[in-house]
This record gives sequence, C-alpha cells and structure tokens, in this order.
Amino acid sequence: MTTAPEPPHGPGVPQPAARPEDLRATLTRIAPDAVATFDAERAEAVARARQEVSAAPMRRFLRQWALYVAIERHPQQAARLRLLEAMAVKVTDLQEARAIAAEIGQILDKAAAAEAELPHGGES
Repeated sequence: MTTAPEPPHGPGVPQPAARPEDLRATLTRIAPDAVATFDAERAEAVARARQEVSAAPMRRFLRQWALYVAIERHPQQAARLRLLEAMAVKVTDLQEARAIAAEIGQILDKAAAAEAELPHGGES
C-alpha cells in the first residue's frame, strides 16, 4: 500500500536555513514546546564553543536542530519516529530491533538529512 506524500506541517512551512534564528522561528510555529530546550541547548553550545575556542559545538547544535525541524515539519513522520523510538526501548527480538533501527535510520538519514541539506550516511 502506498500513501501520498504528506504536506509539511501547517501551510507551507519550508525547511529553514541551519542558522539559530531561522531554526528557532520555525520551531515556534511547528513545535513550540521544544523552544525552551532549543534555547537552553543553544546557550550551552555557545558556552562550549567559547570555552573550546571552536565552532564545533555550534555546528553539532545546528545539525541536531536542523534535523529535528526537518522531521517535525511532517507530523506523521515525527509521530512514526516517536513510536519507533518507544518500540526500540521495549523490543527483545533481534530481527525486530534491526527492522526498527533501519526504519529510524531511514527517517533520520534520508528524509531529514535531505531536507536539512546535510550529508547522508554519517558523513560530517
């Protein structure tokens, strides 16, 4: 059974650029409950970047939240990911665990990474 592609969350919410202000603005529209976590993690990433004199903490922060936004823009996809994550905690069958991990990987790697214009397959 095939399903039609689901429309983005809300009327035409595009994937924002991977910049803190753009990601936060989109979060306020599609996942307002996540904004406080975003703000706290952003402050932490800025502090680590200053302490380490490195942009790496901010790059990791931006990648993480760009992927989160890419997933949350599609409510059915986000709900499926949450369900799979809950199933993964309880699964005891190795084959079932592999199938769950594979589907989670598809969501994260193909759908979200493509929309966030990030490298696929664990590339940095």
